[in-house]
Amino acid sequence: MTKNNDLPLFQNQNNRQKSNHVSTPASQEKSPDSEVKVHTVSEINRQVKGLLEGRFALIWLKAEISNFKAHTSGHFYFSLKDEKSQINAVMFRGHNRQLKFKPKDGMEVLIRGRLTVYEPRGNYQVFCETMETVGEGALQQAFENLKRKLKAEGLFEASRKKQLPHLPEHVALVTSPTGAAVRDMLNVLSRRFRGLKITIVPCRVQGDGAAREIVHALEQVERLNKTEKIDAIICGRGGGSLEDLWAFNEEALARKIVDCSIPVISAVGHEIDFTIADFVADLRAPTPSAASELVVKNASEISEKIKLLGRRLVRAQKQKVYDQRQKVGALEKQLVDPKRYLQDLSLRSDELIQRLEGAALRYLKTRATQVSLLASQLTRPDVRLRQEKDRLAQMQARLHREIQQKIQMGRFELQKKNALMDSLSPLKVVERGYSITTDAKKKVIKSAAQLKVKDKIKIKFAKGSAEATVDSLSEES
Repeated sequence: MTKNNDLPLFQNQNNRQKSNHVSTPASQEKSPDSEVKVHTVSEINRQVKGLLEGRFALIWLKAEISNFKAHTSGHFYFSLKDEKSQINAVMFRGHNRQLKFKPKDGMEVLIRGRLTVYEPRGNYQVFCETMETVGEGALQQAFENLKRKLKAEGLFEASRKKQLPHLPEHVALVTSPTGAAVRDMLNVLSRRFRGLKITIVPCRVQGDGAAREIVHALEQVERLNKTEKIDAIICGRGGGSLEDLWAFNEEALARKIVDCSIPVISAVGHEIDFTIADFVADLRAPTPSAASELVVKNASEISEKIKLLGRRLVRAQKQKVYDQRQKVGALEKQLVDPKRYLQDLSLRSDELIQRLEGAALRYLKTRATQVSLLASQLTRPDVRLRQEKDRLAQMQARLHREIQQKIQMGRFELQKKNALMDSLSPLKVVERGYSITTDAKKKVIKSAAQLKVKDKIKIKFAKGSAEATVDSLSEES
C-alpha cells in the first residue's frame, strides 16, 4: 500500500504568495507598475488535480468500507477509512462488473486505483479499478506464485496434454454428488448420448481437505480403469468465490491431474473463473455443462452426419460409375481392327526400309567421294623423299652462309675493339717518347708533390726501365 506523503495544497513556481489578495508583506511589495498574480478557484483546483494525479498515478489502499451506496447508474460510491481518517471513493460500472462479491459497510478490502480531484467541488477522491477482500488478496498471491512455478516446469504446455477420444463410451464424473453441477452434467450427457456409461465418483469440492478428496477420487478412477475402460474424466464444480474454488488451486491436485493416465477435463465455476486445474488439465471447459457437451457428441448430430455421409457415398458411387462409362466409351472410339493395324505397321515398315536404303546409298557415295579426294592428294614415297632431301640441302647451304656471315661480323668487331684498346693503351704513349714513373709502391707519380728527396723511383720507357733517387724537387710546371 502506497503511503500518502504530505504535499502542499498549491505551489506556484513563478510566484510564491500564499494568498490571492492584493496586499503583500513589506519584503515582497511590488512596484506600482507590476501586478500580483491573482488565481481563480478553477486554476487552484486544476493545479492541485495535476499535482495529485502526477504524484499518485497508481496506488494500492487497504481500508474499511463505509457509507456504501450503489447508484442507479451502476456506479458505487463509498468511503474508505481507517482508525484516524477517511477518503471518498468511487468505482464506476465498467470496473465493478468484474467483482465477485457485493461490497458492504464494514468490509475490509484491498483496492487498486488512482487519486484524483473532482474540480467542480474541490474534493479529492480515489477512482477504484479493482477491489478484493483482504483474505482474497493473499489467496490471489498464492495462486499467482503456484501458477508461475508450474508454468516454469512446463506443466501448462499443450504438447504434453492428452487428446480426448472421438466417441467415448465410459465417462467418470469427479464432483460433489449433491451439487447442481452433477445434475447439469447428467442431464446434458443423457440428452446428447443415451448409450454413454457414466460413473460418479463422489468427493467434497470445497473446504479443508477437499483437494485431498479430489486426488483420492482420481486415484479411484484409475484403479477402476484397470477393469472397466474409462475414456475421460470430468472434474469440476459450480461457481463460487475464490475461497470456494480454492481446492482446485492446490498443488497436489494439479500434479495428480498431470500424472493421470486418463484424459481430464477441468470444469470449475463459470466462464470468468480460472483455476490451476484449468491450466494443467488436458482440456478446460468454461462450465460443467459445457464440459459435458465437449466430451461427447450429440447422438442426433452423429446420426445426421452418418446420413449425410451415406448420401455423399451414394453420389460418389454414381459419379464413379458415370465416369467409368464415359471412359469406356472413349476407349471404344479409339479401338481399331487389328488386321488394319497390322497393315498400317507393314506400310510403315516398308517406308522405313526405303528410307534406310536411301540413307545407306548416300553415305557410301559420300565416303567414296572423300576417298577419291584423298587419293588425288597422295604422292609417291620416293618422290616425297627426294623433295625432302632437296629441301634439307637448301637449308644446310643457307645455314652455312649464315654461319660464315656471323664469323666475318665477329672478326670485324674484334678488330675494331682491339684497335680502340690499343689506341688507349699507355704503352702507345710511351712509344712516342714519354715514360711512366712510379714510386716504391708502384704507384704512378703524377706530381712532384707526391715525392720527397731521396725517394726511390722507377722510370719505365718504351723499351726497358731505370731506377733513380730523387735529389731535388721543384713544383714548377
